Amino acid sequence: MKIGIGADHGAYKLKEVIKNHLNEKGYEVVDYGTNGPESVDYPKYGEAVAKGIINEEIERGIVCCGTGIGIGLAANKVKGIRCANVSDTFSAKMSRAHNNCQMISLGERVLGYGLALELVDAFLETEFEGERHAKRVDMIIDIESNNL
Repeated sequence: MKIGIGADHGAYKLKEVIKNHLNEKGYEVVDYGTNGPESVDYPKYGEAVAKGIINEEIERGIVCCGTGIGIGLAANKVKGIRCANVSDTFSAKMSRAHNNCQMISLGERVLGYGLALELVDAFLETEFEGERHAKRVDMIIDIESNNL
């Protein structure tokens, strides 16, 4: 599976930890930046990873900033993207199982590296359950189509 990853300066270290973890697990990783701790604007990186999914360059995305909130909001502004800000393993799993999210957002300032890696694994190892959940995801897609 090809995974895109992106972060701002507030989560550059977390991005690097996740990238190394994914490489060790055999995933192909596309790094959309940032590539250092210098101050940058998180929306750019949330959008870049989201567009990677829409353009079928990657299958799933992981974005990080200080809280995970801002970069996730930016990713969700790309039509067709469902990005969940997660901080517990149950939510990471359900973002896939029930909501078919293609992306998660994580916050370096609110998560330890160990928990962040657990969330990444839970997200990537969970498949969409479909059936009754597919109807609800379709409803979300319809809302997006009718309002954007």
